[in-house]
Amino acid sequence: SFSNAQVIKPGRCPKPAVQEKFDAARYLGTWYDIQKLPHSFQKGQCATATYSLKSPGVVGVLNRELDDGTIDSISGTAIAKDPSEPAKLDVSFFENSPPAPYWILSTDYDNYSLVYSCSDFGILHTEFAWIMSRQPTLAEETIEELHSTLSSVGVNVDKLLTANQDPAYCSAMNQ
Repeated sequence: SFSNAQVIKPGRCPKPAVQEKFDAARYLGTWYDIQKLPHSFQKGQCATATYSLKSPGVVGVLNRELDDGTIDSISGTAIAKDPSEPAKLDVSFFENSPPAPYWILSTDYDNYSLVYSCSDFGILHTEFAWIMSRQPTLAEETIEELHSTLSSVGVNVDKLLTANQDPAYCSAMNQ
């Protein structure tokens, strides 16, 4: 996880508040990347994340993206370690690798989702963030509100990259 991060900061991870009364069943389905902090494991465009219920308490994760004309995908699982905090998920994509935090800071289930991940490595931490939408676009006012939430956690929103979700370019993802 450390080697994949492009956002490395001094100190320990912040502990932001997460979505209250998170309902995983309402979160299931497909989400489109709108903006994200840069990282090496997601380099393509037209990225989506699709969540499905694999078994009680276990969410299936399918991440897809278009990279140089090829559709890349990876499957994993997400589990809430503590049932009293269902918005704090641990996601795993590789067997025998440690899970990564996947915290839903905010969602309205129908339009937007704000996800944050942070891992401590001694005196440093790595962080990831995603602004996602149920559609390939998201209202600018909503993006600004989510930027405010990220800024309050200490995320430098100037580092967020805007995803390419252009329907003409991304049409191969829907075939």
